[in-house]
Amino acid sequence: MLYSPLMTDLVPFALAVLALLATPGPTNTLIAASGASVGFRRSLRLVPAELSAYALSIGLLTTTLGPAVAAEPTLQSALRIVAGAWLAWCALRLWREAGASFDGTPKPIGPARVFVTTLLNPKALVFAFAVFPQPPQAAHAAVFAALVGVVACGWALFGEALARTAGARLTPARIARASALVLALFASLLAGSAMAAALS
Repeated sequence: MLYSPLMTDLVPFALAVLALLATPGPTNTLIAASGASVGFRRSLRLVPAELSAYALSIGLLTTTLGPAVAAEPTLQSALRIVAGAWLAWCALRLWREAGASFDGTPKPIGPARVFVTTLLNPKALVFAFAVFPQPPQAAHAAVFAALVGVVACGWALFGEALARTAGARLTPARIARASALVLALFASLLAGSAMAAALS
């Protein structure tokens, strides 16, 4: 059976996308927390938000912001600071919502929060400048979209399974606070990398 160059190119592309998407990060943290708090089915509404945010971010980076970001280290640091500030705000909000909900049910994580978090996710930089071919083709976009859905569903299922196996010890409020700590860690890493880049 003969394989076209595009088909052989899609295999390493898909593996790179899968590896990067599956790596724990801010978006995956939110989706897993949603799966643990409200279940897999109610978390499916977050998948289109993640996909649309990645499409917008990668599209802007490759067509408009890419050359400026690549040529200006200060802009790269500024983007990291903005992303870190957003994650810190998300962490604080999750922590406060958890504290207010120990006697009830935490507010579900909404698509808007996942959209903005994904839009500022540093993974988009890697996708735009290191994973996607230039110019991107429709086949690559289709594979990427499918893998975003698969990985997001996997994280939601993981969160739901974690909540089930932990039983009463892993309450929705505790899940929210654990997720807040993880997001705070990512925020600190982004701020640290921005400061290191500025001082170098």
